[in-house]
Amino acid sequence: MNIALPIITLVVGLIGGFFIGVYYLRKQMTNMQNDPEMLQKVAKQMGYNLNGKQMQRAQQMMKTQGQGQPGARPGAAKGNKRRSK
Repeated sequence: MNIALPIITLVVGLIGGFFIGVYYLRKQMTNMQNDPEMLQKVAKQMGYNLNGKQMQRAQQMMKTQGQGQPGARPGAAKGNKRRSK
């Protein structure tokens, strides 16, 4: 019993931390969809400098993926088809 309690506590803490992290990340992604300045800040941190058209496209893509379309693949939207050579 001396070893079981710390192991159970660790497992419960990891599971709880995971779900708290997922909730926080989803909340931040929702905020980024609505706040272009926040999206611009994240893009600059990643080394990208987005112009207005790219910002609109990124926001639209995030909104589309955030709606949770079942079976949808990223990049499979209309007009993004690759041509074979």
